[in-house]
Amino acid sequence: MADADPPHEVLLSIAAVERDTGLSKDTLRVWERRYGFPSPARDAVGERLYGRGDLTKLRVLKRLLDAGHRPGRVVGLPLDRLLELFAPLTAETRRDAPSADEVDLAALLAMLGEHRTAALRDRLARLLAQLGLARFTLEVIRPMTRAVGDAWYQGRLQVFEEHLYTELVQGVLRQAIAAVPQPGAAAARVLLTTVPGEPHGLGLLMAEAMLVLQGCHCLSLGVQTPLAEVPAAARAHRADAVALSFSALMSPRAVLDALIELRSTLPLEVQLWAGGDAPVLRRRAIEGVLAIAALEAIGEHAQRLRSAPAAAEPHPPTG
Repeated sequence: MADADPPHEVLLSIAAVERDTGLSKDTLRVWERRYGFPSPARDAVGERLYGRGDLTKLRVLKRLLDAGHRPGRVVGLPLDRLLELFAPLTAETRRDAPSADEVDLAALLAMLGEHRTAALRDRLARLLAQLGLARFTLEVIRPMTRAVGDAWYQGRLQVFEEHLYTELVQGVLRQAIAAVPQPGAAAARVLLTTVPGEPHGLGLLMAEAMLVLQGCHCLSLGVQTPLAEVPAAARAHRADAVALSFSALMSPRAVLDALIELRSTLPLEVQLWAGGDAPVLRRRAIEGVLAIAALEAIGEHAQRLRSAPAAAEPHPPTG
């Protein structure tokens, strides 16, 4: 009996690969000419088409470049060698974000990979009850989100599984945030969002959890708010600070351009905060922008914000 035909592979356009990996179309074309990878197929009109194997390798390459590796030394390497170089990065992530003794990240990831959604939701709810919102955010959600990202980069999780994880965690965190008592009228006000091209909102939600525990009023606009709308929202809601989250997928140029534009259009008295995994935030200082290195630092900045003159006066209700 003949073997069954292999399942049809989904091929992605260069625009889809750019969105998925954070590598620009120009970079992909240059690598193709210079290093022979990627080597896409072509459709009937000559447009490039990329397979899942290409996508997995490109995701890993993006992380290695962010960590300081040079394209000429890594782009031509096979995937197994790239994963060897990638392994220390995941180990560093685990050291930077230790989890509580009660947390078995491998078990949580197994539930996600085995599609045991109800069991995963119940386990997260129990951990939240045991640890409280701050420890749950820092010791469970942060390391698990990074572990999910690492698994996605390496092709061990599919896109729909990563999306499912995001939706599940958003539901748990939003319910926990809503249960925190509302602060008084004199509390500092923080507007949270991401810029266009940044669809990842979990970092934003983790920051919101830490801020509400510090007694801040938080207004989240969700993800990908047009840059021109952010200053208007800050004025309308009398924000003391605007907090943005950037993932590692965003290009350094896009991060810098967005921050420079917002700093020039926001009222001077409104602080601009930037956090997340985008490496450029740690490599380049931007005048008038506070780069927050870790979630633990949010408490200190929230305390300072509350003591600033703009945060000391009660704000009228905004409806």
